[in-house]
Amino acid sequence: MTDLVIEPASHGATQGWARLGDLQWRCALGRSGISADKVEGDGATPSGRFPIRRLFYRPDRVREIACVFPVQPMSPGDGWCDAPGDPAYNRLIIRPYPAQHETLWREDALYDLVLVIGHNDDPVVPGKGSAVFLHLAHPDYQPTEGCVAFARADFIRLLAAIDRDTHVVISA
Repeated sequence: MTDLVIEPASHGATQGWARLGDLQWRCALGRSGISADKVEGDGATPSGRFPIRRLFYRPDRVREIACVFPVQPMSPGDGWCDAPGDPAYNRLIIRPYPAQHETLWREDALYDLVLVIGHNDDPVVPGKGSAVFLHLAHPDYQPTEGCVAFARADFIRLLAAIDRDTHVVISA
């Protein structure tokens, strides 16, 4: 079993490195760095060891993709609930949706590929963070809102390298 280990470039950094065996990739982290006490809206990437759940992709921008986890095409109505008081908190929803949520079908390319990790989902604890994904980075690796982001080519290589036993380990 080989875990995908993500570490900051330095203490409190918003950029870091991800390692999987002998492979290594640059990545962007949350605007507040990595935190052991993730709270909704804090901009931190949560530390911990998380299972990988599934991959979403934009079918109009991504063709065949190699991934051992369940692969699901997104639709323009897909969203992710980030309202702690809502019953669908930290879950996929269909828009329009009455509670606060994030749109997965974005105009930019950041969510063309989205790997969902098992952060705060079994069980869901209201307010402990939602929509923590691995996704595509801005060209300059600017900070995320709490996710981990990679260059597109690196992300595709990462998807091909992970296996069913791979967990995401985020450490401060």
